Amino acid sequence: MSKPMGPIPPEFAAQQGMLRIGGQPADALIAEAGGTPLFVYDAAIAAARIARFRSAFGDSAGLHYAMKANPYRPFLNWIAKEVDGLDVASAGEMRAALAAGMNARHISFAGPGKRDAELQAGIEAGVTINLESEGEANRALSIAARLGICPRLAVRVNPDFEIKGSGMRMGGGAKPFGVDAARVPALVRRLIDAGADWRGFHIFAGSQALKAEALIEAQAASLALAADLAEQAGSAPPLVNLGGGFGISYMAGDTPLDVEAVAIALKENLNKQPQILANTEFIIELGRWLVGEAGVYLTRIVDRKNSHDKTFLIVDGGMHHQLAASGNFGQVVRRNYPVAVAARMGLDAEEEVSIVGCLCTPLDRLADDVMLPRADVGDIIVLFLAGAYGLSASPQAFLSHEPAREMLIGG
Repeated sequence: MSKPMGPIPPEFAAQQGMLRIGGQPADALIAEAGGTPLFVYDAAIAAARIARFRSAFGDSAGLHYAMKANPYRPFLNWIAKEVDGLDVASAGEMRAALAAGMNARHISFAGPGKRDAELQAGIEAGVTINLESEGEANRALSIAARLGICPRLAVRVNPDFEIKGSGMRMGGGAKPFGVDAARVPALVRRLIDAGADWRGFHIFAGSQALKAEALIEAQAASLALAADLAEQAGSAPPLVNLGGGFGISYMAGDTPLDVEAVAIALKENLNKQPQILANTEFIIELGRWLVGEAGVYLTRIVDRKNSHDKTFLIVDGGMHHQLAASGNFGQVVRRNYPVAVAARMGLDAEEEVSIVGCLCTPLDRLADDVMLPRADVGDIIVLFLAGAYGLSASPQAFLSHEPAREMLIGG
């Protein structure tokens, strides 16, 4: 029995059956890039998401890009000019963010395992370091004192709540991320007493949420928590990073997030916020929602085979480039991302097939039992929703295959 696929983003059209990306035929882009496998990112789609955010949230919240979603350098260089800041999770990402032209004062550095060399690099560069523990705070203060630099330090809070229904839960209960809320006020007082430039709170409760009411509830709780922690610490936070968590529709049955409803609720909550947050700046940190739908992964069929009455299309790519589509990046029950045959877009499905990669492991499955038009050796398979957590989030070195190509259009 065939299995459903997720929805293809509406921006992708076809002309004479051939997929067009940003108005350009997929086969022409492959020829320009020099072959497959190939990721293509359409900046126009990401620009539309940014415009939608700006329209919905106005000046109530700034927009930061979480570059772990897609750190491809040409893409990063483009998006750095379109957002208010960049959020990084390693010294390597920090260097890339600075090279993209982002002012250090608008870069925040999170992550639970920062080494001393990374803390020093961040302090020297002047980025805001989101402290994940008291121990990390001790090390950062010691390094800053040795360097004679006033460090820009924020506290990442492990809240007592999480975003209900989120794909990955980053808060609530015992977590490696952030400082437990009950211990935050004492740490803030210590940072201020030590002469640090305390930059506020980072409160991130989860990711890949599709229910507006869950995000509304989490943001309201984050605002209340920020106010309570500030009152206990005796100091107003200059900035509160409300995290992100905005999801996209990967699977069949997923309902797109009502971003406008989230924005309306946040504005209402900010209008009645406690006095201690009156001069606080708020930002929302997004990755997947901005860029996930902007990317496609193009991979060529190298073999077609039958086994026990099942048809397999074997492609030249696989989970070493697009781990998430294989179901091995957080899925509990494997479900299919949207896929298509590039040259037969819009045609009726004719057969049930499974699309598998070139790796010597049964885990390398890009689609299970999906209905597609007939496809043969040489045809191009398209995996949509490949703009976030694609190549850089996949085990590229596994079995030493060639790396995938990447291309930005419209940027």
